[in-house]
Amino acid sequence: MKHIPRKRFGQHFLTDSAVIDGIVDAIAPRPGDALVEIGPGLGAMTDPLVARCGRLTVIELDRDLAARLRLRPELDVVESDVLKVDFGALAARTGRKLRVVGNLPYNISTPILFHLLGAVDHVDDQHFMLQKEVVERMAANPGNKDYGRLSVMLQWRYDIESVLDVPPEAFDPPPRVDSAVVRMQPLPRAPAIAPALLGELVAVAFSQRRKLLRHTLGRWLEQRGFAGSFNVQRRAEEVPVAEYLQLAEALSA
Repeated sequence: MKHIPRKRFGQHFLTDSAVIDGIVDAIAPRPGDALVEIGPGLGAMTDPLVARCGRLTVIELDRDLAARLRLRPELDVVESDVLKVDFGALAARTGRKLRVVGNLPYNISTPILFHLLGAVDHVDDQHFMLQKEVVERMAANPGNKDYGRLSVMLQWRYDIESVLDVPPEAFDPPPRVDSAVVRMQPLPRAPAIAPALLGELVAVAFSQRRKLLRHTLGRWLEQRGFAGSFNVQRRAEEVPVAEYLQLAEALSA
């Protein structure tokens, strides 16, 4: 029986075999990898992934699809909302760091990325299909119009690279946007700062991105009694990730 894509789950199923092969080649699964696929859907990527790595954990919210996937003994099926999955516990169960992949539902892709950020120490790498516009924001450099809160909050923990563009016609039904595959590799050393403090600082900085930082972050720093030096005569998009981290470290001291 044909599965009808569910709009509330943001389901767009990959159908183009050349694109699927390109994505799997970019992931380069190896036997023994602790591979986790988010939203396997009808198994377009699941089949070539499991062919290369032998075993696969899949996270699927749709109960009909989860029931189909459970019929396959080479798959460990987690029927759950991905935002409720404990990736640290998954890594502990497998005894190694995870390689996380997936064609993420575009309507909740950012919350998924931030949920995984909390488990970054348990992850080897991540490869995701996302809206191309989101990938451009994730990978953007300072001074670029796409550079913003998402860029800083992900780049402080990951090396981010766009590896493949994917047109709408590669999906059924086709989304109304272009897509891209992003590679995210956790950086080896994380600065000793509180993620919540960095998050607040960056949110304030980008709250009025057209204005100079003295109107936003400058006032916030004054309220906190910050006595250090930080150039607020520029816009938030001109400040490199490293400088936001240095400021957060100074505030934590």
